[in-house]
Amino acid sequence: MTTSPPVPWTGADPYAAALRAGRGPLFLRRTDGWLLPLDVERWCAGADPVDRAVLDRCEGAVLDIGCGPGRLVAELAFRGRTVLGIDVSAAAVDHTVRLGGQALRRSVFEPLPGEGRWDTVLLMDGNVGIGGDPYALLVRVARLLAPGGLLIAETTEVDVDERAHVHLTDAREAAGAPFLWARLGTPALLRYARGWEREGQWTAGGRRFVALRSRRASSSAEPPKSTAVISSQRVRKPSVDRPVANR
Repeated sequence: MTTSPPVPWTGADPYAAALRAGRGPLFLRRTDGWLLPLDVERWCAGADPVDRAVLDRCEGAVLDIGCGPGRLVAELAFRGRTVLGIDVSAAAVDHTVRLGGQALRRSVFEPLPGEGRWDTVLLMDGNVGIGGDPYALLVRVARLLAPGGLLIAETTEVDVDERAHVHLTDAREAAGAPFLWARLGTPALLRYARGWEREGQWTAGGRRFVALRSRRASSSAEPPKSTAVISSQRVRKPSVDRPVANR
C-alpha cells in the first residue's frame, strides 16, 4: 500500500486563505495547466439538503476523511452522532473545531483513532482522489471500518479515471510541491472496489454518490459493534485516545 502522500498545504497557502474568506477562486492545476475548480463556497457553508440526505444514510460512528472546513462533521455532531474529521490542512481542522466538531490534522495513511471500528467512512467532495491511488485508498478504508462497515463516496459527474500530479492554486500561484490526485467517476470507482459489496448509487443535486459495504473479516479481538475511539480534537500532538459514546 502507498505511504502518506505529500502534504500540499505548505508555504503560501491559498487553501487556508480561501477558507478564511469563505470563497475562491481555488483550483487543482495539472502540470499541463488544466484547472479543476474547487467549490469552496459550498464547503464553507452549512450542510445543504444533498449533504443531509447523505448523512441520513450514515450508520454508527462516522469518520470523515478530508473533512475540509467541517460542514459534515458539524452537522453530524449537531445530530448527536459520534464523528471525527481528519484533514492534512491545519486551517481546515481549525475551522471544523470552531464549528463544534472534532477533527485531527492527520493523513488517512497515518495511524488513526478507532482503526477497524468505524461504522461509516465518508469520502466526499472528490476525496476518492486522495493519494492518487484509488485501490490503495479503498484498502486503507476497509481497514478503518468495522466488519460490514459502510463507505459513502462522492464521484465525479462524468465517467473518468484519471491520475495526475497537481498543485493547489488560486490561479495566481501554486502552493507547495505537486502531489498525486485522482478523479473517478462511478464506473471507475466500482472497478477498484474489489472485495466490497455495492450498497447503492444515486445522483442528487447534480452530484453522484456510491455506497459500498466492507466484507473484510475482523482480525481484531474487539467486538464488531464496539464504539470507535476519538482522540483530542485539537491540532496538537495527539493525546491519549478516549472513547466518545453516542449521545
